[in-house]
Amino acid sequence: MLYLTQGKKAAMDRLSTKDGRIGALAIDQRGAMKKMIQAFGEEATGEQIEAFKTLVSEELTPYASSILLDPEYGLPATRARHEEAGLLLAYEKTGYDATTPGRLPDLLEDWSVIRLKEQGADAIKFLLYYDVDEDPAINHKKHVFIERLGSECLAEDLPFYLELLSYDATISDNQSVAFARVKGHKVNAMMREFSKPQYKVDVLKVEVPVNMNYVEGFAEGEVVYTREEALRLFKEQSDATNLPFIFLSAGVSAALFQETLRFAKEAGSTFNGVLCGRATWKNGVEPFIKEGEAATREWLQTQGRENIESLNRVVAQTASSWHDKVKICD
Repeated sequence: MLYLTQGKKAAMDRLSTKDGRIGALAIDQRGAMKKMIQAFGEEATGEQIEAFKTLVSEELTPYASSILLDPEYGLPATRARHEEAGLLLAYEKTGYDATTPGRLPDLLEDWSVIRLKEQGADAIKFLLYYDVDEDPAINHKKHVFIERLGSECLAEDLPFYLELLSYDATISDNQSVAFARVKGHKVNAMMREFSKPQYKVDVLKVEVPVNMNYVEGFAEGEVVYTREEALRLFKEQSDATNLPFIFLSAGVSAALFQETLRFAKEAGSTFNGVLCGRATWKNGVEPFIKEGEAATREWLQTQGRENIESLNRVVAQTASSWHDKVKICD
């Protein structure tokens, strides 16, 4: 059971549907956004990234319970969002230093929780790369770091959304068969770790515990998990935490992400919604670069809206209410 202050509970309500499900839109990508634009032959500028995020916010937040943005390129988009959409702001630097072992976390130097709160944030999101089997000295640094961050959020009475991305320090490709074989262990063990009370996490934003492209019935090639094994890993994931948790889309197609949520429901997972990014809006980058604002708005108003509304329907059918997982404390 999660104990929330009145202030955190009110903020959680602003980020959720009335029945306690989270249908949030993520567009806090920075380095990934630059690569998407560069893929169409243009060198990405800050103005372009700001403009695209603003269009997405303006056109799609009427259909989302909240939006996740970054303070580097996303502040204009925060002001363009629908009045009833809550706001999460990212606090981490994008990417990690590949020359240093451990994918160590770092904060945006010009920001603090209080400064993000002053920009209208209803919650703080931080992304942590974590390998449960890495050198304990490295993971100790990460534990202490998250403890500090959780305390900072508590001091400002803002919910702390911790996004966890698993990896294996000995496997370079997270889409490989080798990583698929260990992913369930990596994901579920890190959920257990960061559900401990010293981190003061309010919501976990997590991957699903399998690579669905290797699940029996979904795989087009090699099968790593039988259907029963995959269902068991989803249930183990849900049982690994007493906190509200939501799924990230990890860049998969909208259709596969929706099928994954149905699979999680079948497994008995009590996940509480989604914070979905590229699966909703990534195909809008092409008209933005090739045709301009009008074509982008048309895509967002049609296909983008359909992506998010169809996802909302699946979330309503599959996700549990976080209201059942919290109590209010003084």
